[in-house]
Amino acid sequence: MKKIVLLAATFVCFSQVYAENPTIQKKDSLTSIKKTGMKSVLLQDVQVVSTRVGANTPIANQNFVKSQINAVNFGHDMPSLLSLTPSVTFSSDAGNGIGYTDIHVRGTDATRISVTTNGVPINDAESSKTYWVNIPDIVSSAETIQIQRGVGASTNGSGAFGATINIQTDNIGVKPYAGVDLSAGSYGSHKETFRFGTGLLGGHWGFQGRLSNIGSDGYIDRASTKLNSYFMQGGYFSGNTVVKFITFNGTEKTYHAWDYASKADMETYGRTYNPCGQYNDANGKTVYYKDQTDNYHQQNYQLIWNQVVNSYWSSNVTLHYTNGYGYYEQYKTGQKLAKYTLTDDFSIKSDLIRRKIMANNFYGFVGSLNYDNKKNLTLSLGGGWNKYDGDHYGQVLWVRTFSGSLEPNHEYYRSNGIKYDGNFFGKLNYSLFKGFHTYIDLQYRHVGYTMTGTSQEYDEKNLQKLFNINEKYNFFNPKFGLYYDINNNNTVYMSYAIAHKEPTRDDFENMMAESEYVAPKSERLNDLELGYKYQSKIFSAGANLYYMCYDNQFVPTGGQDSNGEMVVRNVKDSYRIGLELMAALNPFKGFNWNANATWSKNREKNTNLKTIDNNYVNVGTTHLAFSPDFIFNNIFSYEYKKLKVSVMSKYVGEQYMTNSNFRTYIDEDNNKEISTMIDSYFTTDIDLSYTFKIKGLKSLTLGCTIYNLFNEEYESNGGCALFFKQDNGKVVAFGNNDFWSYSVYSAQAPINFMAHMSLNF
Repeated sequence: MKKIVLLAATFVCFSQVYAENPTIQKKDSLTSIKKTGMKSVLLQDVQVVSTRVGANTPIANQNFVKSQINAVNFGHDMPSLLSLTPSVTFSSDAGNGIGYTDIHVRGTDATRISVTTNGVPINDAESSKTYWVNIPDIVSSAETIQIQRGVGASTNGSGAFGATINIQTDNIGVKPYAGVDLSAGSYGSHKETFRFGTGLLGGHWGFQGRLSNIGSDGYIDRASTKLNSYFMQGGYFSGNTVVKFITFNGTEKTYHAWDYASKADMETYGRTYNPCGQYNDANGKTVYYKDQTDNYHQQNYQLIWNQVVNSYWSSNVTLHYTNGYGYYEQYKTGQKLAKYTLTDDFSIKSDLIRRKIMANNFYGFVGSLNYDNKKNLTLSLGGGWNKYDGDHYGQVLWVRTFSGSLEPNHEYYRSNGIKYDGNFFGKLNYSLFKGFHTYIDLQYRHVGYTMTGTSQEYDEKNLQKLFNINEKYNFFNPKFGLYYDINNNNTVYMSYAIAHKEPTRDDFENMMAESEYVAPKSERLNDLELGYKYQSKIFSAGANLYYMCYDNQFVPTGGQDSNGEMVVRNVKDSYRIGLELMAALNPFKGFNWNANATWSKNREKNTNLKTIDNNYVNVGTTHLAFSPDFIFNNIFSYEYKKLKVSVMSKYVGEQYMTNSNFRTYIDEDNNKEISTMIDSYFTTDIDLSYTFKIKGLKSLTLGCTIYNLFNEEYESNGGCALFFKQDNGKVVAFGNNDFWSYSVYSAQAPINFMAHMSLNF
């Protein structure tokens, strides 16, 4: 491994980004393309102007176009497909990139990564997370994807603290087409996608769509995934106007794999061991509950009106509505029945099956007015208003040992959350003189959040706690920057931004589980970035230095709540500082080398650890959890005629799973030292494909991707709950049967493959 890391380090002096910012054809002139019929296509891009950053904006970003997306889209979820971009790590509960997957950027988790489609927020309004299983195969309907690292530009979604992922869905093309994409491989994994487009009908109408089916048994035991989805859109094109109606949905059923496994369990039962759903039957035999599954259906609607007023002005207005309903079931052992309102006696315990349900509606509008004088000024004014209304309730379906009669679907908690989110912004990019650009972005955001009803928590008097939360937040998020083209080859830029973010529902609910409730606070981030780019015909390189200073940052503690979500807490003073290096080399036709590396330092200052006797001990500066100090990505690609070969490698440094700086803790029951670290890992994937020209087809492409080529045994995520005590004046991390400590890990698949075929008509 040391040799591999040293080899990677030698490449860093040239390092760049995975398919770094490919040049996208400039679309200033509509009149020059009227005869080709492409005007209707370009009009569809109006909606992304306000949420995207351009080539001369001083924000670290990367663009993916359709051809690049298709080159890696064989069934894995979006976090896996974006994993080779700078400062990104990803994890997969099932171990093979299909099902529940997660993405981190610069060490920040998914709740701080804003995701939009056509400018419409995709993040769940309450949790702030994007659940990719709820919009399966959305990548097959993506025209372009832009990732903005750091605070990024003002968007219509929740505050971005790590990155913004902005998806523009498919344009309705001018010419009709049809296509089928098929993939199949290890662990019963498969993907079937059917695509079609009518082209322009009568010069004014067009329809386009996709049907998808994705499934996998998962690398981890029973971590199966069943995903079905469609994407449909129809558009009307007239002069300078486009009106489109888009609807897409997702239906998912995944077996739980979020509890992960300890290293001891992996040694005993194997790396694929999954404790979810495990219990002992009446004969004392270990069995697994077959319906330990997550089930959800999400339906999205967007009505988009794009208008070009004249050669300088354009506008976009989008109405949206999302409906979601789903539940997950769990077999739970040794539960206190009083916590399920089945008895008043808290000493009575039994196994039971519970179901947690959520039903929600999310709707609103986003819009922008855009100006471009075609010389030295672009301006965008816009905003949006959204409302979320969601119900959460739990039911008991079955109890193993119970005195009395159980009502069908006995309900033991019910709560409602309502969230209003409104914002307006103004963005200006002005060129003072040739090559020198100034950027100003001002956003005001108001958030109102109300939660009512009963919770799952009980107080010291054994009374069920009630939600009584009514919070309002007003945020001003300014950003400004400078961008200077020194000459045709060299560019420098800088930016400074302030961003804020409100707590999530989980933040409030997890604090209610504490003996002493302390209201979570909103976060504030100051983000300073300095960058340099070099570009020539055969070589490009760049460096981006960032300093992200936080007040009350929410940071994972390492523990998990009862829903399998990471528990986070406000830390008063913390920072992330890093250097992102990027390079690309194209020495001769067909061969490309892309690489990027991130060195970072992610720390909490003045860390206070709570000991078992309820005292706090300051242990100084500590590492932030799940934030590796070094990430390296490397891609070699070669294309000769119709043959394509790509070799993709990723190295991720070790990660702490807590913010305590403890690398191990002592299991006092077994007198054993247990690691609290995720070890570093290095993986390599290889993809080969060949495109045939066959009569009656536009193209036929056959290929195969081999993942984890060198069979690296690694874990990409985990969880750790620690307890602390003072021993002879020293803070010690420990655990035993009285204090439930653990270190669990998300094991990832060894060498595996996916064969793929694409037919285009």
